[in-house]
Amino acid sequence: MPIHRLLTAAAALALLTGLSTQVQAQAPAAPAMAPAAPAPMAMPTAKLAPNGDTTATLRQSPDFTTFVKALDTVNLAGMLQTRPGMTVFAPTNAAFAALPPGQLDALMADKTALQKLLLHHIINAKVDGAKIKGTRGPWPSGAGDQIILDGGAEGGFKADNATIVQADVNTANGTIHVVDHVLIAGSVPATLPEPVAEPTPEPAPAAAPAKPKAKPAAKKK
Repeated sequence: MPIHRLLTAAAALALLTGLSTQVQAQAPAAPAMAPAAPAPMAMPTAKLAPNGDTTATLRQSPDFTTFVKALDTVNLAGMLQTRPGMTVFAPTNAAFAALPPGQLDALMADKTALQKLLLHHIINAKVDGAKIKGTRGPWPSGAGDQIILDGGAEGGFKADNATIVQADVNTANGTIHVVDHVLIAGSVPATLPEPVAEPTPEPAPAAAPAKPKAKPAAKKK
C-alpha cells in the first residue's frame, strides 16, 4: 500500500516489519563532521522516566500530550504499546508548538499526512546512543524515507533538524529519544560535502646568486 495513503495500525506494523532487515543492516554512511550551529532547544520540563511500554511511558509525562494525541489519532499508539524493539524520536509539546502557525491544526485534520509524519519518527530497530555516537548517516524510518542521525554534532546528538535532548529512555519494549523539534524528512543532507582543499602555495623562486664584487684596479707606480 503506498505510504501516502492512510494506513491501519496493522498495515503500519507490516510496513515497519518490512523495513526491519534494512534497518538492522544499516550502517552510518559517513564519519561525523561539524554541522551548523544548532537551533534553540525546546526543553521538556522534566526528564522522561521509563514507565512500562513505550506508549505508557509517553502517556505518563505532561510534556508529550500532543505527540500522544497525534499517535492516538492515527492508531499508532497501540502499535508502539505492543511491538518490541522500536526506536521512537519523541517531540515535546514545545517542539510541536514551534511549528509554523496553523501547521499543527492542519496536520491533525489530515490523517494521511499526520501518519506519514509520525512514522518518520520511528525506526524498527533498537538504535541507542552507542550506535549514534561518533557516526553520521541515514537510517530507514517507518515512513519509507530516512532519518539522518548525527552523533558528532556539537552540543549533542542530532536527528534530522532536531537535537536529541534526552537519549536512551529504555522502556519495556523499546527506546525513546526526546527531541526538541518535530523531525522533517529531507531537512538535512544524507552526506555532507567534502571540505574544499586549499591550494598548495607555489614555492618562491630561488634567489639569483650574488655576483662577486670586481677587484679594484691596481694603481700604477
